[in-house]
Amino acid sequence: MPMAGAALQGRAERVHAKTPYKWLRGDRPRSPWPTLAASLVTGELGRPITSAELGWGEDVVEAVPAISGLVLPWTVAGSLHALRVVTDAGSVDRRILLTLLGAAGCAPAHEWLLARPGDVAALARSSGAPVPLVAVDYLDHMVGTLRRMDDRLGGGTLLRLVRAHLRHVLELLDQHQYTEPVGRRLHATAAELMRLAGWLSFDSGNHPQAQRYWVAALHAAHAAGDRALGANIVGSMSLQAKDLGQVRESVTLAETAQAGYPGATPRIAAICDLRAAEAHACDRATTECRRALDSAFDRLGDAPSSSGEPGWCYWLDEAQAHAMAGFCYLRLEDWKRASQHLRTALRQQGPDCAREGALRRILLAHIYLRQDHPDVDHAVDLATRAVDTLRGEVDSARVVGHLSQLVGHFAPYRRRPAVRQLTDQAAELLH
Repeated sequence: MPMAGAALQGRAERVHAKTPYKWLRGDRPRSPWPTLAASLVTGELGRPITSAELGWGEDVVEAVPAISGLVLPWTVAGSLHALRVVTDAGSVDRRILLTLLGAAGCAPAHEWLLARPGDVAALARSSGAPVPLVAVDYLDHMVGTLRRMDDRLGGGTLLRLVRAHLRHVLELLDQHQYTEPVGRRLHATAAELMRLAGWLSFDSGNHPQAQRYWVAALHAAHAAGDRALGANIVGSMSLQAKDLGQVRESVTLAETAQAGYPGATPRIAAICDLRAAEAHACDRATTECRRALDSAFDRLGDAPSSSGEPGWCYWLDEAQAHAMAGFCYLRLEDWKRASQHLRTALRQQGPDCAREGALRRILLAHIYLRQDHPDVDHAVDLATRAVDTLRGEVDSARVVGHLSQLVGHFAPYRRRPAVRQLTDQAAELLH
């Protein structure tokens, strides 16, 4: 349980499974285990518990919620302050950020949904060297490159680079002169960079840090008046809640994203529908899931908006839609439909989908093992190809987590040489 609690809080610390028995016999755990254990007991009991109450005295580190410092007004000034908070690396050196769970995880999205539009005049700044619109074009081009690098390499290698770009955007917003249209674009660029930073953190298993970036990103998207980007951020929060086992919260967040976006662009509306479908699938709500999937595929067939689509929604193509539908039917244990969608996704995917390709193969291997007549050989082949990708190209704790679950499903077949070989190959990724 303590190790699970550490992983939930995005911590790398680990202890031997028998170590907590020593704590029960009177040993005092080293920092940060008193704080981590107290946070775990707090979550189980639903009331605050300190390390002192557990008999260990005060810890040298402090536990604070992921939203610490980010309870701010939904204004341009609030957006700027949120950006400063998340780019100040030193502000959390002596603190453990705790993942927001339950209603607390939904609260920022609800505030975004209900927040009034900000003061447009506040988006301009009258002092400092001017920022031309073309400078923002260059920034957005670089953000697009970072997104593509994430597709190819995974979330474990790019966060420092994204943070550097965030600091540059903050400097422009804080110290330069710009018009209202340029200021709006800069806030939108900051929002997308923070969304990407949150995604990279989530993909690396750092859940509280991901939430921190996403809450700040929501503030920046609101300041920019970008409801589509805000809905996409809330959709990412829904995905995270699903992975954390917070199924009802995942549904709530997905429905909040749908409610907060007016639906002018078919592809973005489809993204919202697919996030909702995944949440409903995890909630075993078959009718709602299928309705959301039907809506998503219908929207993907609609003509694009006359005003165009934002660059960040490129990732939702037919292949990804089929992959997400495959995940849904896997959770609903409809093996035939799940298999059809995932095979279609693998057949249609492009050359730059290394991480998603690995995930799709892992999910399809799950189906081959769990269907009425298991096909172990095909499952081993798919899993082996996914392991090769994760060992050689992609750094993604999220996908490795799915691989870990899959390896567990191979346990009944561990006497087979091919399964033993696969397990040995996966071992270095899982420890």
